[in-house]
This record gives sequence, C-alpha cells and structure tokens, in this order.
Amino acid sequence: MATMMNAVVLIVEDEPEIATILQAYLEREGFRTVRAENGRLAIDLHLSLKPDIVLLDVKLPAIDGYAVLGVIRRQHNTPVIMVTALGEDLDKLQALRIGADDYVVKPFNAHEVVARVKAVLRRTLGHGETEVVRFGPISVDLIAHSAVVASGSGAVHLDLTLTEFRVLGHMIRMPTRAFTRAELVDACIPESETLERTIDTHVSNLRRKLSAAGAVGYPQSIRGVGYRLSPSR
Repeated sequence: MATMMNAVVLIVEDEPEIATILQAYLEREGFRTVRAENGRLAIDLHLSLKPDIVLLDVKLPAIDGYAVLGVIRRQHNTPVIMVTALGEDLDKLQALRIGADDYVVKPFNAHEVVARVKAVLRRTLGHGETEVVRFGPISVDLIAHSAVVASGSGAVHLDLTLTEFRVLGHMIRMPTRAFTRAELVDACIPESETLERTIDTHVSNLRRKLSAAGAVGYPQSIRGVGYRLSPSR
C-alpha cells in the first residue's frame, strides 16, 4: 500500500530557491521529491513517474500551471496543490474548477505547505494497491509493465526484456532482501528449466541498463547468496 512515508511529491517550480525550500521541508518529513522547472518537464515526469501528489506553480516557462493541471487531470486523478503568487479569488476558482485539490498563495510558510500535503494525502492514500513500486531513483509500474529511472534531467525509460522486468519487479518489492539465484529463477522464469547461473546474465544486463540510466550499483551481488536490489551504502 502507498503510505505517507514513501509518498513521492513532484515539485513544479521555476524559482530554484523556492523549490529547494519545499524540497528540504518535505524530505525532512520523510517524503521523496522530484523537481521540474517548467511545465513540459512536469507533464513528462507526471506521466512516467506517477507521483503521489503534485505541488504546482502557475507561472511557468513553456507551459503554464493551469495547462499542466488540465493535462494531469486528463491523464490521472493525482492530487494537485497549486502554489502561486496569484492570490485573487478568480485565480483560485479557475484552479479549483480545472481540478486542483488545494491552493497555497506565496509568500507561504513551508510548514503550512507540508501540512497541506499531508492533509490531501490522508484523503487520497490507502484506498487500494498502488500500481507503482519505488526504491531510490527507480520506479516500476507493475500494471503498465514499465520501469523508469529518475535523473536530474528527467525520467529515463528502461528498455527491459520480460525476464529483466520480472527480476526488477520482484526485487523492488523487498529491496533490502538478499535473493538466492534459485528464488529468482522460480519467481521470474517459472516456465523454464534454465540453470540457476542463467539468472546471472539477466541480472548483469539489468544492472548495465540501470547504470546507463543513472541508477548505478543496482542490483548488488551478494557473495555466496545471490543478489539484492539495494546497493552498498
């Protein structure tokens, strides 16, 4: 189940100072964050990473916040809190009419924004099994059968074989657990009579693709056992 502690917040803000403040306060409360400095990147990240909530500025480069909100609403019911200097009632009404869940006016108290995020998530989380499982920079959509790595320049989609996807999807559910080769074969290639060592090739290819996308060190080899997703710290 998605929980408050592992919720991902997409911060869409073109002012680096404000984005950094929001990121710091949210991460201090246990949230994971992703940042987008313009509307186009925000739409791409929302589609690929499926965040649990979006903090969305109105005045953005490329595509403004109202347009981004409209696209999000056509794609998904992700909760959205508008964070903007536009404090007129008409601006608030427009945002709420398009589908915003809440509205915070700049200058704001960062503690208040975090409280609003928690309040909205309490209403939206826990109503069913999440489709997306995340660990570190890696997101796996088990329903859509897609995997993405978040990087500073955006989201990188992984081109995985069926077995590589199964291995990643199986390990990310318990990222700190060490899996034996036999367990991975049974879970990920059940229809095959392949040798246990064959899993080494699949894991090696998966590691190479994750590393190329920016997720270096995943999965980790455990001598005498097998593999775990979590790399050494």
